[in-house]
Formats: sequence, C-alpha cells, structure tokens
Amino acid sequence: MNELSVTSAAQNSLNSARLSGWGNYPKLDCRVYFQRRIEDLQELLGSGSSSLIARGLGRSYGDSAVNSDGVLMQTTRDRFLSFDVHSGCVTCEAGVSLQEIIQVALPQGWFLPTTPGTKFVTVGGAIAADVHGKNHHRDGTWGQYVLRFSLMIAKGAVLECSPQENAEVFWATVGGMGLTGIILEATIQLMRVPSAYVDVHQRRAGNLGEVFDLFLETDDQYKYSVAWIDCLSQGSKLGRSVLLLGNDASAELVQASAIRQPFTLPKKRSKSIPIQLPGLAMNKLAVKAFNSLYYRRHSNRHMLVDFDSYFYPLDSVHHWNRIYGKRGFVQYQALFPKKSSREAMTCLLEIISKSGQASFLAVLKSSGAANQGLLSYLFDGHTLALDFPYRGEKTDRLCRQLDEVMLEFDGRVYLAKDALVSAETFSQMYPKLEEFKRIKKRLDPETLFRSHQSDRVGITCTP
Repeated sequence: MNELSVTSAAQNSLNSARLSGWGNYPKLDCRVYFQRRIEDLQELLGSGSSSLIARGLGRSYGDSAVNSDGVLMQTTRDRFLSFDVHSGCVTCEAGVSLQEIIQVALPQGWFLPTTPGTKFVTVGGAIAADVHGKNHHRDGTWGQYVLRFSLMIAKGAVLECSPQENAEVFWATVGGMGLTGIILEATIQLMRVPSAYVDVHQRRAGNLGEVFDLFLETDDQYKYSVAWIDCLSQGSKLGRSVLLLGNDASAELVQASAIRQPFTLPKKRSKSIPIQLPGLAMNKLAVKAFNSLYYRRHSNRHMLVDFDSYFYPLDSVHHWNRIYGKRGFVQYQALFPKKSSREAMTCLLEIISKSGQASFLAVLKSSGAANQGLLSYLFDGHTLALDFPYRGEKTDRLCRQLDEVMLEFDGRVYLAKDALVSAETFSQMYPKLEEFKRIKKRLDPETLFRSHQSDRVGITCTP
C-alpha cells in the first residue's frame, strides 16, 4: 500500500491508498476515509462525494470493497456495546471482528453461529456478504442469526432493520455487499457450544462420485462437513478428496483426551509469508506434487480438532495470499443445485484439469435451503471454491468457460469471492437482482454506494 497523506481534519480523510481484495487482484488507487462519529459520517455523505463503499478487514477476495472515488474503513468503529452471557446475544459496532467476538464469547461457552474460513472478518462484512461455513446444510448463513442492525442510508438517516422492522431493507442488506448503506452496529445471536473442539471423522474418497455419495450419506449425521479436493487429478481419480466430518465435541470427550479445559485453545506459533513469492511458485508441477502428498498423508481416522485448526487452518499463516505472487489470484466459488451438482462439478473439474491452471486450495461443501436475502449466495446444493493464480487472459478465458458451465446447470458465483464475472452472466445467475435494484434505488437514488464490482456486474453503473 502506498504511503497515505492526511487532508482536512473536518473530513478526516486519507488520500491515495492502493487497495485490493484478499486476492490482490485487481488493485485500485482509492480515496480512503476513517470517519468514526455518526455526525462525521453524515457530513461525509452530504459532502458531494461521488460514490463510496464501506470496507472492513479487506478479506473479500475480489473488487467488492474497492472504489476509486471513496472507501470508508469500518475498522475504526470497533466497540462492543453489550454481551448477554445467558442468552448469547452480542451487540457491537460493525468494525468488530469475528476474532474479537470469539475471544470474548468462547470462554463463556458461546461461538459464532456459522463462520467463514477466516476469523479476520468484521461483523459488517459478514452481514454484507452473508457469510457461511461448514454447517450451512444444517444451520444456514450468518444473516439468519442477525437479530437487528442499524443502517445509515445515503441521505444520512439511520434505519433500524430486522426481519420484522424494515424487513425489505434488512434482506436487501444481508448479502447486499454494502450497496444499501453503512452498517453502524448489529446484534448477533451466538450459538452455545460444549467445548472449543470438533469431534472429527476424516474420510478419503477416491473420486468425485465417492465424495458426493459420502456427503449424501452423512449430511444428516454431522453438523460440520467439508472436503478438500484434488482438482488436478484425472480419469478414475478425478475429484479425489479428503472429507472432514464433525460434530461439537462434548466437554467430557475433551477432558478424557487429557485436555484439561474444554474452552482452552492450544497455543500455536504463527507463521508469515514475508514477501510476494515468484509466480512460478504456484506452477502445475508444484501443486500436483502437493496434492498427491496431501492425499496420501490424510487417511481415514478419528480425531479431536480445536476450533482454530478446523475452521481457520489458513489464519495461522499471515499474508498467505502472497504465495500467488505480485499478480495475485482469483477465487472462483461455484454453486449448483443438488439435482445437477454432481454432473456440473465433473464438467468443472475436467475443464480445470485440462487447463493445467494450478489450484492447491479446492474446497467442496454441502449447502442447505436459501434464506430471504435478495443477493444471498447459497441455496440447497453443493459449492466448490478454487483459487487460480491470475495469469491475465489465460485465467479470464478459463473463468469464462466455467461461467458457461454455471449457466448450463443453473449455478451461480459468490460476490464475496468474485473478481471476473460479467454483468450479463451475473444477471442470469441472480433472479432477484431487479428487486434488489429497486430497493437500492429507493434508498440510494444518486447511487452514492458503489464499488468497482457493483459497476462490473451491472448492479450500479458509472455516472
């Protein structure tokens, strides 16, 4: 990031920050604001700024939280307002991170109702992306546990929103990628857990057909399920996988394993990638060797796994996104309905394997029923997330091929991960898009809230 220089104290803005999402593609020079007080936010909205998007910790992968006109950093609004240890309800400002909630709530026997693969996400970002985790097939998305939030809309007014009050705005904001306004604070219902550990059954599957059979057999038995997939394998081994199926471990099970305190997480030494690695570090041969080794070393077994290792394996490696080099990477997350997911995923993996574009991080999960969010991502089916080092037109062409498979099998991409999908393709994937645009137009008639992504996918357009 470039060095920042302070402008007027009244606006409390900082100029010329080069920002990107977690994928480090694309990168934009953005005007950045750090307003904290409600009055300063209202002044900013009324100052004639041409557009703005709120940004948390920058963990959305693509261009959903970058905007050359203006980026509002929510991390300055990071206070806890209340936490009821009896009900598990936490109220906090939008800049509070999931990590901070865990630090406060887990020792009291409460955990996040669902969680993405990183805890370095803000509450505001979790609502805007309607994040999900390894338990969606059982428990749904983050938005289903948001009891209420306050939202500052374009004219500076603050709306109180919940499934009962301003419900239309609530469900446009959940999954709405920050395009309805600025989330100020929210109340979240946490989930009671018996320990900070997962009782895990690790299973190997020899190919994609076997992993789908295992999901169908076990979805009713396990609260959490996820599969790592070797997306470069071919033939009879296409889609070979390692599944991690788990339930919350009881306090008795944890104590019987010689862990004295059920809510004490083991201390681990963090690692860090200090520099952007050369692009060749993620070549096909290196990834193929890694995938083969990973599959061989992860045999069928039963184990007790702490929350950090199970839910956040990559959080222990700071700046892991640097392994993809200076050009960055794109994550492609595909979702298909159950009726077509097996055939559609086979098509995707065949295209990826033939392309030779390396992805050592490929994750398959089951998903359950959709919620009422107009742009919320998941419905009843299966989702596959893959990382591709960005190689310009070569990667663009691969993702367009994958988009064609998505449209053929009624699939869709996830806005929190996307960096490339076209407006035409996006409009075919989200049937409630026009309804979202109608609500946004009412809340934001001058299109003040806009991102590079929202322009690209046709939700907004450049004035």
